Amino acid sequence: MTNTTEDVNAVPEAGSAGPLRKTTPRKGRRGKKTSADAGGARNGKTGRSQADAKPAPRKKDRPAIVPREFSKTAAIVDLLRRKNGATAAEIANLTGWQAHSIRGFISGKVTKRMGMTVESTKNKGGERTYRIQTK
Repeated sequence: MTNTTEDVNAVPEAGSAGPLRKTTPRKGRRGKKTSADAGGARNGKTGRSQADAKPAPRKKDRPAIVPREFSKTAAIVDLLRRKNGATAAEIANLTGWQAHSIRGFISGKVTKRMGMTVESTKNKGGERTYRIQTK
């Protein structure tokens, strides 16, 4: 049995296969850290961790919104200020909105953004009535 040693760095001759180097396959992305490796959850836009992110402004610090004169918001607020308030059907006839849109508008715009307190009641027929509470 004879041992032959071949020079690994030798340039193969043209047309011959020549010696082949053994290489190991690359594993994963080099130099890139995953979010788990980076030390916690990261915010995609800023790259800062959630602990370092600035807190959102408090809703109480914002001024109340006043609706424009002839907007849908002004019309709905006028209906809600009546003594008996307004039913969901009346608001739907005025705006053309569906029930879930009316509920979202009252919850988000009137209650949260405008800072008004809205009272919601159901009559015996199951019809929902909304009314802005006066102090």
